Amino acid sequence: MHRDSDSSRYGYDGSGDSTQTFGHDSDLSFVPFHGELNATERDAIAALPSGSALLLVRSGPTAGARYLLDTDVTTAGRHPEADIFLDDVTVSRRHAEITRHRTSFEIVDQRSLNGTYVNGERVDRAELRNGAEVRIGKFRLNFFASPLDLVGEDGTGQGA
Repeated sequence: MHRDSDSSRYGYDGSGDSTQTFGHDSDLSFVPFHGELNATERDAIAALPSGSALLLVRSGPTAGARYLLDTDVTTAGRHPEADIFLDDVTVSRRHAEITRHRTSFEIVDQRSLNGTYVNGERVDRAELRNGAEVRIGKFRLNFFASPLDLVGEDGTGQGA
């Protein structure tokens, strides 16, 4: 049996666990967020303290789940110890990190096989703006910052 010396590049890390790549028929389209929040989601966002945010899972195996971002570093991936555990073969074990800088958040791809997408664009790192769509594997999540942190320089808010 021939072993490729770059096998980790193809999702195999020697642990017997692998990540499945997207096929050509995968839906990587970007669907802008248009305010389809239910009352419970609106209340959860309204209650966020300054310096925190919420990720809402819109599609994927855990659609409807909510993840509070209230620490300086939040990990996302298929590893059982990830802060945001996304259990699907299209997600790398250590897929992305979300870092907090005072009241702003940035997502950083951790050299994942399928990449991390923000608003339909593959990114190595990107600032997360209110309402942004984050795509990790089959999962589509929307990011919402605390309303206390949304006031922009003109006083009208940061926007999406």
